[in-house]
Amino acid sequence: MDRSVAQGRRADPGTPPAPDGHFDPRIPRGLAIAVGLLLALGALAVYSVTYVDRYYDHFVWQAAAFLEGHAAIRFPVEAVDGLPGNARFQDVLPIATTDGVARGLLPFPPLPALVLLPFVAVWGLSVNDQAIFMVLAAIDVALCWWMIGRLPVGVVVRLATTVFFAFGTVFWYTAQISTTWYQAHIVAVGLTFLAIGIALGADRRAAADVFDDIDDDDDRDGARIEEVALEAPSGRSFGVEPRGFLAGLLLGLASTARLTVIFGAPFFAFVGPGDLRRRAWSAGLGAAIPVLGLVLYNVLTTGQVFHPAYDHLYRLETAGYPSLGYHADWGAEDPRYLAQNLGIALFGTPDLVPSTLPESISAHPTPVCVDPSDERGLFDVACPLAVPRDTGMSVILTSPAYLLAIPVLRRYGRSRLVTGAVLAVGFIALVNLMHFSQGWVQFGYRFSNDAAPFALVLVALGFERLSVRYRWGMLAAMSLVVLSLGINLWGVMWSRLLAW
Repeated sequence: MDRSVAQGRRADPGTPPAPDGHFDPRIPRGLAIAVGLLLALGALAVYSVTYVDRYYDHFVWQAAAFLEGHAAIRFPVEAVDGLPGNARFQDVLPIATTDGVARGLLPFPPLPALVLLPFVAVWGLSVNDQAIFMVLAAIDVALCWWMIGRLPVGVVVRLATTVFFAFGTVFWYTAQISTTWYQAHIVAVGLTFLAIGIALGADRRAAADVFDDIDDDDDRDGARIEEVALEAPSGRSFGVEPRGFLAGLLLGLASTARLTVIFGAPFFAFVGPGDLRRRAWSAGLGAAIPVLGLVLYNVLTTGQVFHPAYDHLYRLETAGYPSLGYHADWGAEDPRYLAQNLGIALFGTPDLVPSTLPESISAHPTPVCVDPSDERGLFDVACPLAVPRDTGMSVILTSPAYLLAIPVLRRYGRSRLVTGAVLAVGFIALVNLMHFSQGWVQFGYRFSNDAAPFALVLVALGFERLSVRYRWGMLAAMSLVVLSLGINLWGVMWSRLLAW
C-alpha cells in the first residue's frame, strides 16, 4: 500500500479494515466488551485461587477514622473478641490528641481509603478489604485490554499483552495479596490505564509514525497507518481540551494512591488532543487538581506539605533493618540510593541452592537441606532449588516479556507515542530508584507496577513490530510471554509457601 495515500486518507470509523495477515486493530465492540469481561473474570478466578489472607489493612483503619471525622487512626488498638487490631503496625506516627483517644497518622496517600469508605460504613473494621481490591485488580485487567485496544496492534498482540500484564508481571502477586501497599498499586494502575486510553482515543495520529521505517509494501503497516492517521483537533494553543483534561485528572488521581505515578505526566504532553502546548496545558491542569488536593490534605492534617510520617517511617526502618542497606544520614529520597536499588531492579536474582530460608520468615533464618541426602525441589520448602529474595528481584528476570519493548525503542525521538511512553517509564523509575526502600517483603520488584501501564504500551508496539517484520517474531514474542507466566507462577507459589 502507498504510505502517502494511507497517511492522507481518513479511515471510515464504521468499517473495520481487512488487511492481509493477522493485523486488524478493531473488532466488533460487543465482542471486545465480552472478551474484556472474560479476561476480568478469568483473572479474578486465578487471583482468588492464589489469594492469601494477611492482616495489613491500614486503609480500613484510615476509612474508619474518616467516618469518625478524623484524619488520624485509632492507634494502637489490640485485637479483642475477634475484632482486628493494629498494634503490630510500625508505619504509624503517634500524635497527641484532644479527644482522649490514642491516635496515629498514616503516611500513605488516602485514595484507597476513600475507595473503602462505603464498605467500612457498612461492615466496619471487619470488612474484607483484600477481597475488594482483588476484584478491582481483575477490573484493571479488563482496563488493560481496553487500553491496548486503542493502539495500532493486532488482536493476538492485544490479547497476549493483556495476559502478560495479568499473570506475567508482579501484578499477579500484587492482586492475590492485595494488602495495604498493593492496594495503592491496584488503584493507581487502573486509573493510569484509563488516562492513557483516553489520551490515545483523543489522538489517533499519535501512533502514525511508530512503524514508519517498516517496508512500504507491507499492507498490514499501511492499514495500521490508515487506521491511526485521523485529524487532531484544531483550535487555540492554550485552550483546554476536555479529553486531555480528563486524562490528566485521572493521572493526578492515580498519584493520590501512588505518588510516583505523577512522574508519568510527560506522556500526556506527547499524546492527547491538540498540539504540544494544548496537550501539556490541558493534562497539566487536570492533574494539578488532585495533586493540589493532596497537598491541601497534608497541610490540614499535619501542618506540612510533605507528610511527616514518611520521615518517621524512614528513621524506624533504618534503625530496625540495617541489613537492607539503609543509611540514616541519607534522605528518604536520595540519589545515592540509585546504585544499590538499580542492582535490585535490574540484576536481582533468586537465592539459588539456599542454605537457609529468608530472614523475613523468622527472627533467625531457617536452615534447609539438613540431610545431605535430600534432593532439591522446585517447590520443596525443606530443601529448595531456588527461593525468591524478599528484598526484590530483577524486572527483566521476573517478567522477561518486557524485553519486547526493545524493538520499538528505535523510534524514540521520532514517534510521539514511543517518546512519551519512554519518558514516563524513565521518570517514574528514576524517582522510585532514589527511594530508600524498594518494597520489601515482595516477589519481584513491586514498584514496577507504577510504570507498568506506560511500559505495556511499548511492549504491545514492540510485539507487533516483531511479529510483522520477522517470520519468527510471533513465536519469539509468545515464548517470552509464556516464560513470564511460568516465572510469576513460581513466585506466587513461593510467596504462599513462605507466608509473605
